[in-house]
Amino acid sequence: MTAAARVGAGWMTLFTLAWLVIWTAQLTPVQLLLPLQLDTSEADWIRGVVSSGLVLGVGGLAGIVAGPLAGALSDRAREGRSRRRPWALVGVWTAAGFLVLTGIAEGAWLVGACWVGVSIGVSIASAAFTALIADQLPVSQRGTASSAVGSSQAVGIVLGVGLVVLLGLGVLAGYLLLAALIAAVGTAAALLLPDPPAAASDQPPRGRARLASLRDRDFAWMLSGRLVANIGNALGTALFLFFLLHGLGQPRAAAQDNLLLLIVVYTVFVVCASVVLGIISDRTGNRRGLTVAATVVQAASGVAIVAVPTFEMTLVAAALMGVGYGAFSTVGLAFATDLLPDGQDHARDLGIVNATAALGQVIGPVLGAGLVALVGGFWLVFAAAAVLSLVGGLMTAVARQPAPGAAPR
Repeated sequence: MTAAARVGAGWMTLFTLAWLVIWTAQLTPVQLLLPLQLDTSEADWIRGVVSSGLVLGVGGLAGIVAGPLAGALSDRAREGRSRRRPWALVGVWTAAGFLVLTGIAEGAWLVGACWVGVSIGVSIASAAFTALIADQLPVSQRGTASSAVGSSQAVGIVLGVGLVVLLGLGVLAGYLLLAALIAAVGTAAALLLPDPPAAASDQPPRGRARLASLRDRDFAWMLSGRLVANIGNALGTALFLFFLLHGLGQPRAAAQDNLLLLIVVYTVFVVCASVVLGIISDRTGNRRGLTVAATVVQAASGVAIVAVPTFEMTLVAAALMGVGYGAFSTVGLAFATDLLPDGQDHARDLGIVNATAALGQVIGPVLGAGLVALVGGFWLVFAAAAVLSLVGGLMTAVARQPAPGAAPR
């Protein structure tokens, strides 16, 4: 493969906007709208936690299948046809349509069914946009682009939750707003970002084993560490609203306001860590070391809440989680692009990388709900978040960093 030319600010801006609306549409329901839809009375609050965890789990599993599949199909586009744009458009439109249906739905079963559609759409769009990093960027810009993905995740939560809370929107109005955002901005980004037609050299060789990349030692260890660390992150963040309501005993209105405050703190540190560490990783090339260090900081957030379960300490923990996850998501994604085994299967393999992150967000809420039900509280959730973050870091450390100056894989 020929070396990619550096892209300019316009490309980065469109790419960032695409990820901003993807994260906003996906994570605002996870953090706020779905818990509000599925919350139950104080006397039976654990059932609401479990229902929320199951809905997120089932939806996430569907997305995990859809992302790599869409990526593999886009890798195999016929010569002369666009590879990523059609799938990006299908993804954002699917997500927008099912967001509307989720807002209308009532009852855990129907909400869960509609959320499956949202998850599939988001995963398809994510696979298409993530592939652009490996398709079009040189190694020296992959950390910067990955920081756009990581920082947009945190900003997207603030944007979505902030708009819903500050505008006083109900659940349905919140979903309608999210659908409009991803449909409009996602479509514009998909149409305006370049997508060169597929060439004959882009086609994966016939007869290559499916998911052959999983046989690559370093790629497999990186994926495993990414999965486990993402489970740790999901345990530490997905149940925040329930923790405020039932762990700290806050009234619903106060809990929603404090959730927004926690998300703002988390976002500030995610963005700062993403931008700074993304640039440092581009300049030093030491992506593995930075990724492992990030998991240690992420683990410290869980320890803080277990040691001192107060709202003030939860704010400190949100800052630590922001630093750790911001650095981990950004540098870890850039590390993944460095380890891609097959040049003709970028979208498929990056779809698998995204799937490990999504699977972590699936397992985290389900596991967290089970741990809450087991002990009747939240301390075990945050303890498990710390342990899994550290284990994810150790697994990542086993993957070998490509030698400086080595040709892109």
